[in-house]
Amino acid sequence: MKLPAKKTLLIFLALLILAGAAIWWLIPGTMPVENRYVTAVVERGSLTQTVSANGTLNPVKLVSVGSQVSGIVKKLYVDFNDRVKAGQILLELDPALTRAQLEQSQANMDGAQAQLELAAANEARTRGLFAQEYVTRQELDQAVQVLKSARAQLALVKAQVARDRTNLSNTVIRSPVSGVVVSRVVDTGQTVAASLQAPTLFTIAQDLSKMQIDTSYAEADVGAIHVGQSATFRVDAFPNRIFQGIVHQVRLNPTTQQNVVTYDVVVSVDNNDQSLMPGMTAYVNITIAQRKDVITVPNAALRFRPPDAANRPDKSRADNKPQEGRKADAVAMGTVYVLEKDQPKAVRIPVGITDNRNTEVLGGELKEGAIVILEDRQPSTKKSGGSAMRLF
Repeated sequence: MKLPAKKTLLIFLALLILAGAAIWWLIPGTMPVENRYVTAVVERGSLTQTVSANGTLNPVKLVSVGSQVSGIVKKLYVDFNDRVKAGQILLELDPALTRAQLEQSQANMDGAQAQLELAAANEARTRGLFAQEYVTRQELDQAVQVLKSARAQLALVKAQVARDRTNLSNTVIRSPVSGVVVSRVVDTGQTVAASLQAPTLFTIAQDLSKMQIDTSYAEADVGAIHVGQSATFRVDAFPNRIFQGIVHQVRLNPTTQQNVVTYDVVVSVDNNDQSLMPGMTAYVNITIAQRKDVITVPNAALRFRPPDAANRPDKSRADNKPQEGRKADAVAMGTVYVLEKDQPKAVRIPVGITDNRNTEVLGGELKEGAIVILEDRQPSTKKSGGSAMRLF
């Protein structure tokens, strides 16, 4: 079925108009300026610059409770999350072996006491005989020496008795501090071996209302972090809640992993409602700088470059190059583009802090209310190779 000639002509003209409009839109310089560029107004506002890192929540004071003696756990008195007081019994070890050692030492002490009494009597008798010249001086000296040895032996055995008595009392494990039991690694019937070092039986957090975050910051950021700076953080358990903290310490001991140097930054946290738990992962932001009522420019404007920017003679680009004699703390410079006679014009500005969305403008020709370019909607006409497509 053939269309009428007039209708066919109208369709052809419509397609031709659409093609011409598309070509006009795509050819550089043909798109209307008001449609081509995405712009923003330079405004005044406040900026907060932060540095971020992940860390782990820990109690400020975490006490590990161990055992100085070996034995079998006879009875447990506390469990996870139990609140304990200083001196409270946590567990008891079977005291049979240590009690037997104490009884043996006490028996040895009784024997040493008897030996001392015998040596003292013998020394007194020998001294009397020596006065009457019935024994020699050598025999008297031997009696005196035996008495001294008996006294030393009694002192040694008394020390052994005191040691064994202490070991017997150590079969009862008590809490050294008041707090909350956050870890228990033994159970009833388990054998505790304390031959080389005291094994950890319990871990007690002294005060969960005061906690700290141990974070690792890269060396590039740690120079701006100081004690007393404010910090905010989030945890996965409460994704919609922002917690507050304060930098308590920047530790000098570095950690190097895969040639990356980091430093431990400790952030103090108030946990009065005890919603935060030990071991939680915290996503920390430390405030290192703040500005109020300053001129700001969007970061997108600082990243924008016209397609032909590399071919334009831009004297201000020389400011990016290091100059001889320039101070190490010289103000950083940035470039934004404004429209002048429907063409992008580069404006160099000194920049300050940034919050990753906007950047502080420290001066220069860019004033409040100026319009800067953020994006060019017109596609680039740069070719990767080959001849250009002919339009006809």
